[in-house]
Amino acid sequence: MLVDSHCHLNFISFRDDATAVAADFLSSNYALLNVGAQYSTSERAIKLAEKFPRGVYAVIGLHPLHLMEAGEETVIIDGKPQTFKTALEDFDADKYRQLARSSKKIVAFGETGLDYFYFGKFSTAEIASLKIKQEQAFRGFIALAEEFNLPLVIHTRGSVADPTDAYDDILRILRDEIGSGRKVQGVVHCFGGNSEQAKEFLQLGLYLGFTGIITFKKKSEEAQQIVRETPLERILVETDAPFLSPEPYRGARNIPQYVEFVAKKVAQLKDLPYGEVAEATTRNAKKLFGI
Repeated sequence: MLVDSHCHLNFISFRDDATAVAADFLSSNYALLNVGAQYSTSERAIKLAEKFPRGVYAVIGLHPLHLMEAGEETVIIDGKPQTFKTALEDFDADKYRQLARSSKKIVAFGETGLDYFYFGKFSTAEIASLKIKQEQAFRGFIALAEEFNLPLVIHTRGSVADPTDAYDDILRILRDEIGSGRKVQGVVHCFGGNSEQAKEFLQLGLYLGFTGIITFKKKSEEAQQIVRETPLERILVETDAPFLSPEPYRGARNIPQYVEFVAKKVAQLKDLPYGEVAEATTRNAKKLFGI
């Protein structure tokens, strides 16, 4: 019995089978968290969660990339890549506050945070402005999470030149917010920082979420070492479906059922029985999200 603590059945690649995929997952697992990336997908996350009496929950938030510019999203549908436009949205705290009041199936705010990956196509002045915009939205969600006594699902992705720079900024913001007296609880989704940053997040009381990246045969050594170093009681497993399919399904559409491969890799890396990892990560998700 596992919890997929981060997936996107509300995204376009699940437009025809989200309900069926969720139902199949729940037939042998405990729960999944369907995560919004902007207002429209947050609404869809709620609608899907409300179809189920238990086991499917919604997370509402605004991904930092949607603060930047309209873009494109390429997903696999029927085995073929298809590209769709993504919308631009400005953060509106009142809008998300009202949405948070609309359903008891909402268990967290997110995903929210910082994403510098595409900054290479912007000027220095534009980057400075975008960093301010992302930070303001992130701080806004921190305040909302405290207001509703809900955890955060934190997205962090660094620049191409320095994959860890956004993690330093996330830590700076969190230390500042906590230092000012705010209560902050949550998970750093799809952790991709370094070992020292991982330790700092743990010291702040946060969980680390790991995806199929830890199963990859190449360029996953640092993430795997961080799994080894992270206490089991602070680990969540997730798929980020439809993205980041684990081995042996790389290149195919990811689904919540594949969270099993992530949990099995955690067990292997920590030299623990799979059952112990499954039980612990499920217990961690239940504790953090109150599910």
